[in-house]
Amino acid sequence: MTRVVLVEDHDMVAEAIGLALERAGIEVIARATTVATALADSRRGTPDVVLLDRRLPDGDGTALIPELVKGGAKVLVLTGEATASVAARVAEAGGSGLILKSARLDELVDAVRKVADGEVVFDPKLLSGVFDRLTGRIRVAGATLTAREQETLLLLADGAGTDQISTRLGVARNTARNHVQRVLDKLGARSKLEAVTIARREGLLD
Repeated sequence: MTRVVLVEDHDMVAEAIGLALERAGIEVIARATTVATALADSRRGTPDVVLLDRRLPDGDGTALIPELVKGGAKVLVLTGEATASVAARVAEAGGSGLILKSARLDELVDAVRKVADGEVVFDPKLLSGVFDRLTGRIRVAGATLTAREQETLLLLADGAGTDQISTRLGVARNTARNHVQRVLDKLGARSKLEAVTIARREGLLD
């Protein structure tokens, strides 16, 4: 029997997925709701598959993938929005697949079975973008952002203006303005709003 650790912090979603898996003969050995408990449960339970939500209360679930894979589990990521950029991050970290939360339960069960059997499960529409990003054939928007520019981007996404960015980063207003301009230049954006839109599309804010 395939053994699964389910990592999902929304009770109703987790209950529906858990019931669907159990009815399909897949054993849910643990249900985690945070990054920390997901890692602990996976180390203790040695699952075949970790069904991993991306957005958890204490961090990004995809950051766990290398550790989970190192422990012998295959990882199938649950996400609300799938882009080639996000899929590439999952694949690069060692994940075996990506499935939308809006997928039917039978599709999710099928994906878990395939991943347990050693298959890779990505939407065919994303695969070409995944390969292009992993092989470097196209530049991912934001790939060259510095740590300070990434902080600036996050503040822009929160709706912060230049003065607020200056205060939050502890830099002069002109320096904050320069950070914003470099973010726009690197993302190929003409405005702050467009920069945030591009960043969301590329998975830089997920």
